[in-house]
Amino acid sequence: MEDVDFEDEGPEEEPDGEAWETEDDEGVEGGMEAQDDSEVTFALHSASVFCVSLDPKTNTLAVTGGEDDKAFVWRLSDGELLFECSGHKDSVTCAGFSHDSMFVATGDMSGLIKAWRVDAKEEVWSFEVGDLEWMEWHPQAHVLLAGTADGNSWMWKIPSGDCKTFQGPTCPATCGRILPDGKRAVVGYEDGTMRIWDLKQGTSLHVLKGQDGHQDPLTCVASNQDGSLILTGSVDCHAKLVNSATGKVVCVFKMESAAPKAPAGEGEEAESNSVESLGFCNVMPLAAVGYLDGTLAIYDLSTQTLRHKCQHESGIVQLLWEESSAVVYTCSLDGAVRLWDARSGKMISEYRGHSAEILDFAINKDASIVVTTSGDHQAKVFCVQRPDR
Repeated sequence: MEDVDFEDEGPEEEPDGEAWETEDDEGVEGGMEAQDDSEVTFALHSASVFCVSLDPKTNTLAVTGGEDDKAFVWRLSDGELLFECSGHKDSVTCAGFSHDSMFVATGDMSGLIKAWRVDAKEEVWSFEVGDLEWMEWHPQAHVLLAGTADGNSWMWKIPSGDCKTFQGPTCPATCGRILPDGKRAVVGYEDGTMRIWDLKQGTSLHVLKGQDGHQDPLTCVASNQDGSLILTGSVDCHAKLVNSATGKVVCVFKMESAAPKAPAGEGEEAESNSVESLGFCNVMPLAAVGYLDGTLAIYDLSTQTLRHKCQHESGIVQLLWEESSAVVYTCSLDGAVRLWDARSGKMISEYRGHSAEILDFAINKDASIVVTTSGDHQAKVFCVQRPDR
């Protein structure tokens, strides 16, 4: 939902600038918890925190979901709990606010999805599907889309619950994204296929399979700001750029493996790599692809070439672009958030505070705050300095 443009709210609470004069702390390797750059820690979860989303309207609230079968809506300014989204029976892996912050939806792995009215702090709808793979709100309407392990994608009006299903292949719908026009959605599947659906008609507009599709399960999809281009990422380590109007593959970005790794020992995986996250820059024709081997690749869309390779010590979990600049954020298995200048390929800054891997993160609208969730049972709020941006 990064692509949706909202009214510019005035600055909410300006983080206190002086406390954040952190230079890049390169010397603090080893002791993961030694350094804590965060402003607020939310510690009500009792197990790994899998997902986070910020309310798009005011950027003052977060919702987090975790392995403890719980989801919480809380305030960014002080970590104060607003309400618990109770009643889940399995790990809460998906959580997000509607475009106008009126509703929050939470979904657990077993497929129980609930919607809550934020101001009333009460549940207004719930539904049970098959094992849940992903969930996303519509960018302009109170409509929720979700993909399940049986290959179906579901769409509901909230809170009335009017429902429509889109039947994919009989394998998990592993990732999905509603395009910015709000009329189409792109869904990726475990068999390597990708479909663009017409949400109104319930029909499939384009199917990419075989050579056009991926050889392995899709892991992530993204679209550019006007929805004309789609990027798909897969376990096969390829990222494909697709024209959403024609359904044709424009180009394929392949990551050549770095130096050959030593053969895997007993019980170790052979060098596994995959595309974990990707996204488009809004202000330049650039796309970023994050890989499990720790490579952040910045591709130039106009020349379809690799522009920069930014290496991380450990796997990238997720990446996000700032809305109005060529700065890309990564979070990785080493527990750090890093900001990269996509024009130069240089790291701008690094923020630490978690004692385990970061599993998800979100950025507020003016890119002054990053909220992370981690395997250390915590969510943290970081104030991001923006001296030159």
